[in-house]
Amino acid sequence: MSSFPSFSAEGEQISAGARKSPALVFERLAAIPRPVTVRPASRLEVRSAPEMVSSGVRELDALTGGLPRGCLTEVCGSASSGRTSVLLALMAAATRRLEACALVDVNDAFDPVSATSAGVEFERLLWVRCGVRQVAAERHNHASRGVSRGYGIDRNPAPKWRKREHDVEQALRVTDLLLQSGGFGLVVIDLGDVPFKTARLIPLTSWFRFQRAVERTSTVLLVISPAPCVQTCAALLLKVSARKLSAVSNQLSAQGSDARASEECGALATEVPMHAQLLGGFQVQGELLRSRLERKPAGSVTAAFTTKAVRVL
Repeated sequence: MSSFPSFSAEGEQISAGARKSPALVFERLAAIPRPVTVRPASRLEVRSAPEMVSSGVRELDALTGGLPRGCLTEVCGSASSGRTSVLLALMAAATRRLEACALVDVNDAFDPVSATSAGVEFERLLWVRCGVRQVAAERHNHASRGVSRGYGIDRNPAPKWRKREHDVEQALRVTDLLLQSGGFGLVVIDLGDVPFKTARLIPLTSWFRFQRAVERTSTVLLVISPAPCVQTCAALLLKVSARKLSAVSNQLSAQGSDARASEECGALATEVPMHAQLLGGFQVQGELLRSRLERKPAGSVTAAFTTKAVRVL
C-alpha cells in the first residue's frame, strides 16, 4: 500500500494538465488555498525580559544584575576557585525566599556542614547523590567474591571513565525529570569535580532540551562546571577564580591600607611557610564572559568579593 496521499479530483486534473502544459500546472497550484499562512516578522511575539533574582552575593548582583528565571546559567571555574561558595550563597538565598531547590550532585561532593554555615535550609533542599548506589553495589560484589576490605585487588575492575560517564548520564536523566515535574525555584547540576573531557561529551541537544524545559517557568537552572561546556545554550556565563588569603593578611587589611597590608603580607610569607598559615578565606574574582540578556561591554567586566573559611568544631 502506498504511503503517499490519494489525489482529489482537482489533483487529477492538475496531473492530467501537466502532460499538456506546465504553465497550466502553476496556475492551478497558485489557485489552491494555502493551509498555513506565513506570519511576517513584524507580527512575531516579542518575549519580555526574564525576571532576575539575587545570587546571594552583592558584588555578583551588581555585575550581572542577578540570575535570570527561565534560563540556563553556567558558573565555571577550576578547583578552589570559589565556585562552591557561589553555589552555597545562591542556594541559601533561594531557600530564604521560601523556594524549593534541587541539587544534582554528580560526584557526591556536597558538604552539608558548609551548607549549614552558609545558611542553606535543608527543609527546602532536594539532594540527589549520583553513583552512590553503584558504589554500594560494587562493595557488595567485592565482599561476595571474598576480597579483603581495603587491600583486595579486583581482577576485572570497572574503568573510572566508565563510572564517570554513568554518573553524568544518571544526572542528566534526573535533571530532565526534575524540570519536567516543575515546582522548583532552583535546579543545580554540579559538574565541578567531573573532568572536562567527560563534561564536554554531553551532547548539545541535552542542553537545548533543558533550556526549552525551563523557558516559560520561574526556575533558575544553574550548571557548575570546571570550564564552559554549555556553549550557546547558556543565557549567562560567569567565570570565577580565586587566590588564598591568610588570616594575617585579613587582619592587616582591616588595620591599615591595602598597599601596606600587601607589603607586610609579602614579608610574612617569606618568613612563615604557606602550610603553617591559617586559611581565613578566598578572594574571589568573577568575570562576565557571555550574557544574552543585555549587550556586553567591549572590555572585560569583573567583580571581586571575599569568602570566609568554615570552622568545624
